[in-house]
Amino acid sequence: MSQIEVLPEERVEPRTTTPSEDGDHERMAHIVDERFGTVAEAIVNGTPCVALCGKVWVPSRDPKRYPLCPTCREVAEARGWPVPRS
Repeated sequence: MSQIEVLPEERVEPRTTTPSEDGDHERMAHIVDERFGTVAEAIVNGTPCVALCGKVWVPSRDPKRYPLCPTCREVAEARGWPVPRS
C-alpha cells in the first residue's frame, strides 16, 4: 500500500506589480514582432502572436483604444522603427 505524505500549509503573500506586469498588460496596445506571424493572421486563425515586449496573446480588441506598451515602444525605437504617438 502506498503512503501519503502530508505537507505543511504554505502562506503565499500577494506580490505587488508594476504597470507593465500582469493585468495592466491587457490594457495596452502592443507592437507585434512579425517574425512570429502577423496580427491579421492571428485574428483570422485565432493563433497567438508575439509582441516586442514578449507578451503572447490572440488579438481581439481595437489597439487604438489603449496606450502603447512602454516596453514595446523602447524596443521599437532601439531598432529604429517608426513608433506611433499615443
